[in-house]
Amino acid sequence: MKTTPLPEKIAGLRVNGQRLWDSLMELAQIGATAKGGVCRLTLTDLDKQGRDLVSRWAREAGMTITIDKIGNGFLRRPGRNNSLPPVMTGSHIDTQPTGGKFDGNYGVLAGIEVVRTLNDAGIETEAPIEVAWWTNEEGSRFVPVMMGSGVFAKAFTLDHAYAATDTEGKTVKGELERIGYIGDEEPGDHPIGSYFETHIEQGPVLEDNAKTIGVVTGVLGIRWYDCVVTGMEAHAGPTPMALRKDALQVAARLMQEVVACAHRHPPHGRGTVGMVNVHPNSRNVIPGRVKFSIDLRNASDALCDAMDADIRSVAAKLSAESGLPIEITPVSAYPAQPFHADCVEAVGRAAEKLGYSHMQAVSGAGHDAVYMARLAPAGMIFIPCKDGISHNEIEDAKPEHIEAGCNVLLHAMLERAGVVRD
Repeated sequence: MKTTPLPEKIAGLRVNGQRLWDSLMELAQIGATAKGGVCRLTLTDLDKQGRDLVSRWAREAGMTITIDKIGNGFLRRPGRNNSLPPVMTGSHIDTQPTGGKFDGNYGVLAGIEVVRTLNDAGIETEAPIEVAWWTNEEGSRFVPVMMGSGVFAKAFTLDHAYAATDTEGKTVKGELERIGYIGDEEPGDHPIGSYFETHIEQGPVLEDNAKTIGVVTGVLGIRWYDCVVTGMEAHAGPTPMALRKDALQVAARLMQEVVACAHRHPPHGRGTVGMVNVHPNSRNVIPGRVKFSIDLRNASDALCDAMDADIRSVAAKLSAESGLPIEITPVSAYPAQPFHADCVEAVGRAAEKLGYSHMQAVSGAGHDAVYMARLAPAGMIFIPCKDGISHNEIEDAKPEHIEAGCNVLLHAMLERAGVVRD
């Protein structure tokens, strides 16, 4: 009987795209919505059903399961040398209230498919392979977002997460206990050799550039602010234009400058005003006070600092010109997170070897990989999603892209985990 040499066997290794797609569609039935999306909020009965299904698939693939105290799950395929830290992949299976089938879910099931593929081919890795699901990544029922990975990375405490409540006053700890997913392992007491996360892009860049794979170099830093412009209310009829202290007109100019600021710091500058409150919000009263949000993002902390200085300088100039006070108050900040060069390059090499069109990309959204990158070498793989739409029931991705991203994940993980030779 002729056997295929190992290098050729590895080079020709591909995942079963139909099996992965079918798994995604089956999981999407848990919490399915009428518009074709998924509502499976964290720590609900539906979340338990999703966790149970993924756990069953993991056991059928010969994996062992460990649950930690915040409900993170670690699904392990042993390696030849189990003293080595595992090469891990994962994401989340909780969704937004009007979520899609792929956000998060793809990253977990792609990891399961990697293991199934290695089992089918009879390939043993040197280091163990693990697939993680992280609790409450979305933050739609409990805050903070990326809760499970954040507790794991010691970004905040387990007690802080346990005490978080939903709109009905139910706590994270109580709901974990209720659904039976509060484990014994201390979060963070779980080694990681390297970490990969496969995800739909949630934006339009790959589709716009006709690329199949995004080689993600990092996640944008975020600065959130509340801005208040204070003028004076007055009657819209009797008050001449030259004598008005119209807070909205000044605020509108500053809102435009938020967008202009992003354009002044390319290519990854982002500037958004998403919330506006006008007082007194009456048709025939000149606005006396406007409060609005500012969201600034860029690829490095230095660039975020530059954007901060930029918008503050513009605000000071507008205040001086108008005579109206402008107050900008920081609300929260998330540092930019570059991914490890070795993992980024492993993703790029896999895409190149497999013949997929690819480009470097940055993530404008937060992911569990952000916290994992603080603990171990980490990287991400993006695939396109239709029209860049996510956090929406119409979120969609092509089966061939789903398969391609998983193939890249497979080969990137094999590079890091090593393959036992005959």
